Amino acid sequence: MPFVVTYPVQAFLIRKEKWYKHVHNINRAWSTVFLRMFMAPLIVEWRMRLNPKQQYIFTPNHSSYLDIPMMLHSIPGFLNFVGKSSLAKVPLWGKVYNKLYISVDRKSAVSSAKSYIKSVKSLEQGRNLVIFPEGTIPPTAGEQLLPFKDGPFKLAIEKQLPVVPVTMPYNQHFLPDLDGKLKVRWHPLKIVFHEPIETKGMTLADLPMLKERVFNIIQTEVTKHTKTDVNRYSDYQEISALSKAGV
Repeated sequence: MPFVVTYPVQAFLIRKEKWYKHVHNINRAWSTVFLRMFMAPLIVEWRMRLNPKQQYIFTPNHSSYLDIPMMLHSIPGFLNFVGKSSLAKVPLWGKVYNKLYISVDRKSAVSSAKSYIKSVKSLEQGRNLVIFPEGTIPPTAGEQLLPFKDGPFKLAIEKQLPVVPVTMPYNQHFLPDLDGKLKVRWHPLKIVFHEPIETKGMTLADLPMLKERVFNIIQTEVTKHTKTDVNRYSDYQEISALSKAGV
């Protein structure tokens, strides 16, 4: 509903590239409203200090269609996302996504190459980048990550930019991937921004090591939260919706 209400304004603004940043801000706003509507406590845990003068490549785990709204709500500034091409086919949202962000068909070498070029251009324009290294939502979301793709790490090394691992451990409980069926289950939410991993001085020979390091950081955090009693959430304080911790 928050997206549909704002869609007419977005549809008007996406006609000119100079207005794209305003559309992104609208997306951030409706994402926040969307999350607030469910009155779900949300902990945003920054284990890093975000430097507004530094560009980052954020690499979150992928477990739900809630992932993009969570990232939009949590990260300030004009972000760019690299997402699967099916997002560009979603009614209404697809038109906006295709203009503002980057879609990729990972089964097509041509599409992958084009998305890489667009990603480089986006970084050159000063936008931070969000790339899901798993590439898709795994059947074991919230338990075991899929093997990571090379793309975000190759890009980070070539542009000498820090990689920020991001863990969202509970999204699959709140809005699970049910083969296109929409089912919302109330559930506390959390997003963890880990310490950035610097890539200065790295070469493509270091790519496997970098990829493994990011994988292990996120998998360890996911496993830690999997072991939490999901019925009682003893690690959650008495907090209001969308509170922030560790900022």
